[in-house]
This record gives sequence, structure tokens and C-alpha cells, in this order.
Amino acid sequence: MILAGLVSCTPSKKMIYLQGADELANDPQTIVQNYELKITPDDQLLITVSSKDGELLELFANSEVLGSSGSTSIQESVGLRVDKEGKIEVPVLGEMQVAGLTRGELAKAIEAKLVEGDYIKDPTVTVQIRNFKVTVMGEVNSPGVQTVTGDRLTILEALTMAGDLAPSGKRDNILVVREEGDRRVSYVVDLTSSEKVLTSPCYYLKQNDVIYVQPNKSIGVKGSATMSFISASGSILSVIASVLSIVSMIIVLKDK
Repeated sequence: MILAGLVSCTPSKKMIYLQGADELANDPQTIVQNYELKITPDDQLLITVSSKDGELLELFANSEVLGSSGSTSIQESVGLRVDKEGKIEVPVLGEMQVAGLTRGELAKAIEAKLVEGDYIKDPTVTVQIRNFKVTVMGEVNSPGVQTVTGDRLTILEALTMAGDLAPSGKRDNILVVREEGDRRVSYVVDLTSSEKVLTSPCYYLKQNDVIYVQPNKSIGVKGSATMSFISASGSILSVIASVLSIVSMIIVLKDK
């Protein structure tokens, strides 16, 4: 009861997402962030190549999946891994530097090499990042690691996939930890402000982002001194209420 009371005492304004978003109807916001992912070390890439002339694929064991050696199951499930130097070893074409490229840029680079080397005259290449994942932890209903297909994932989508914030989660101080090259940086996102959310560099998430939802100060962390105090207080008040109830009954019986 005490816990529920503390949650209910949280000002409603701190519980409402995207405040001010209704103004976008009359004043649309220009999207400045680019959601397209850049390839990074340790990414797993699924690269496929096709041609109108199937015989031109013989050099690649008649398989559309580069690196599959005729058996697509392993490469489709694992992919070509980008090493710590940002390179991959492409069958026939050799080593390629890929870190920092988008999927589309890498596809065009491979197509150019296939044409320049007279391997395939009309190649069509597609690249997928197989291990795009983010971690959502803290005061959400379903914390965990989320694997995503495609390039576009917003922080709102990730939190929704995690079952939304629990009532005890702070909505104005969401922490996002991100790896950028050889650095690890952190950002804070205020979900209650539409302007701060929609213009945040973390609105579109990137590979291996970690999202942490902090608990409200009034709730504290399970096992912390605050929670211990709340638990102890609840027990004490429960005992006091029981004693007062018994005393009241005795007084009523004596009066009769």
C-alpha cells in the first residue's frame, strides 16, 4: 500500500510522454538524424550476390551467399564477421575495409569490384547486418536483449518492445550508453519532452546500445536502504494497525 501510495503521488506531468508533440501538427519538425547504420567491428554481415546470368555465379560455387561455399546455412546464421580492424575477407575478391560504410555503400563497392574484375557483368549485391541488437534494462516490464532486423529502431520502439516503463521508472532521465569508434559515451533522454526525444542523437538507436531506466527516488532500488525502510515501515504500521484494532474491540466490549 505504501509503495502504491508513493507511485500515485508522482506528479502526472512526469508520467506523460512526448509533451508538446501536439504542436507538431502546425509546426512540423525537420528530421535531421540519419538512422542508417554504419558497419562496425564485430558486426556479422550477410552478403548476397545475384545475376541475370546464373552461370556467372559458378565462381562463387553457384551460391548467391558470399562465403557460403555452396552451403548457405552456416553463413546465413553467422555471416561474415568484421574483424577488429574493420575488415572482412570476401571470397574471390579478398580483403575489404568495411568499417564506417553503410550497407548500401558496401554493396556498391562489392558490385564495382565484381564488374572491374570481370567476374560478373550485372551483379546485384545486398548486405544485411545480422547482429543488430540493443539491451534494455532497469525499470521496464520486460528487460532483456532485443535483436532487430533492418536499420531503423527508435528508442520509443525499443522501450515498447521491453513492455514499456514500469510505474517506478524515471521518464525524464533515460540513460543510453553507446560505443562510438574507440570511445564509450553516454546520453540522457527525457521522454516527457517531445523536443528532447525527437532531436536526441539517441532517437535512432545503433548496434549494441544499452538503455537503462532508472528508478524513481521515492521508490528506490530493490534491496536498497530506501526499500528496506519502506518494507520495515510497512511491517511496523501493519502491526500497529492490528494492535489498535484489538484495543478498539476491547474498549467496545467493556462499554457493553
